[in-house]
Order: sequence, then C-alpha cells, then structure tokens
Amino acid sequence: MKTEVRSNWSNTVLVCAKCSKRVGGGFGPKRKTALSKALRKHLHLKKGRKGAAGVVEVKCLGICPRDAVVVVNGAEPRTWHLVRPGSDLDEVAKSVGLADT
Repeated sequence: MKTEVRSNWSNTVLVCAKCSKRVGGGFGPKRKTALSKALRKHLHLKKGRKGAAGVVEVKCLGICPRDAVVVVNGAEPRTWHLVRPGSDLDEVAKSVGLADT
C-alpha cells in the first residue's frame, strides 16, 4: 500500500464552502459561479492533483462574514482573505498567491 502520493501543486488555497453557499455564487462572467470553481476556470487549472495549484473547498472556516467568502492560502495561514462577490478574479488570484501559477 502506498503511504505517499505526489501532486503537481505549487500552492494550495482553501475556500469556505459555507460562505460560498451563503453568497449564492457571485463570481464568474455571469456572477452565478462559486468562487472555487470560478478561480479554477479563470486560472486554467487542471482537476485534482495534476493541476499547477489546488483550490480546495472546505466545510467551514468559522469566520462567517456577511456577503463575502473566506479564502486562506496554505503557504500563508496567518492571513485570511475576505472576497466579495463580483471581485476581479485576477486581483483575487494575486492577493491569495495564485497569480504566478
């Protein structure tokens, strides 16, 4: 049995699924897509561990802001970002450390 599995990820970003659900999408060209899916599509990331970076939805991060989604960069866990619906995805990717992927 394997004890390790490799991935191509250079970075990991955690997105709160509960916040995304409360906001009701709000991202992408039609503003109906969840933040995690919109970021993956915008950055042209492959699915799963074959992508250049990982955008992972987690259950709840415990902040629960009004009208925003909590995002945490795995490499910088001290800084948590609050992303408002309709935010520019280039700016979001740059602020959470995904711009260079």
